[in-house]
Amino acid sequence: MPDSNPQGVRVYRSEAGAREIRAWCERRLADWPGLDALPELDTALGATRAFRARGGDATPALVLSGTNFNSATSVDTARVIARDREVLLADLPGQPGLSAGVRPRANRASAYGRWFDEVLPRLTERPVTVLAHSLGAVVALNAKPSPLVHALVLVGPAGLTTAAKSPELMRAALPWMIGPRRDKSTRLLNFMSGPAHVTAGTHPYAEWMTLVGRHCRTSLAPGPLPMECLRPWEDTPVVVATGSHDTFYSPARLHGPARRFLDADVAVMEGAGHLALNEQPERVAELLRSVD
Repeated sequence: MPDSNPQGVRVYRSEAGAREIRAWCERRLADWPGLDALPELDTALGATRAFRARGGDATPALVLSGTNFNSATSVDTARVIARDREVLLADLPGQPGLSAGVRPRANRASAYGRWFDEVLPRLTERPVTVLAHSLGAVVALNAKPSPLVHALVLVGPAGLTTAAKSPELMRAALPWMIGPRRDKSTRLLNFMSGPAHVTAGTHPYAEWMTLVGRHCRTSLAPGPLPMECLRPWEDTPVVVATGSHDTFYSPARLHGPARRFLDADVAVMEGAGHLALNEQPERVAELLRSVD
């Protein structure tokens, strides 16, 4: 798939690297026979790939992943969610995955919000609960409230406050950025994981993160959103959740902004880290049920 927006920032360092990333995603998605690929969408941010899994009768969920993650990395969680409800997954353009490999150069958060406004009515005719992780929360909150959005469930959300930074983050991230290997990817993923998911061996997502480090230009965490993005959601049910060990968006860091801007308490996912969406799929399913 060629990059479709020459004015944006190319995600992939080479076309060969893009093919390797996309092949990994296709293999991962193919492991779930119940997952159907939807027709490719042509959008203002380029081609968008999305997928649907049939499920129970509860309100469908639409999953928006965080930085460097996508539909393929969300398969295990989506399988659990699908016990209750249909699941839609969409790859963000400009993130490693199967959508267009160019991210907006300027006003990125606003561009992603407009992208979501564009694709939502093309993905569903029924109201959905938007399940958004990290960067995905910025995408959702920059969109316009719609009758098609039943509720928002935001896990480890960016956009409400700045992400915490620490010397430990630098010690884990810099070696991965300079010379990505599975051991370095594991160290970075362990830093982002809750204590129960830290591994002395190879992390389950180490292969993926090594590919991302080798072939992609990663993006930084977005900053806090302006009030004009957050205030329109005051009439929509919103759940804010984060891992008790989230190194970027801890419960203490999110509590004030979530209450002040979204009138929401913070549900603490005990034992989870920033990868809570992947670490605790059963807890994520509970959060979705809480807004049905």
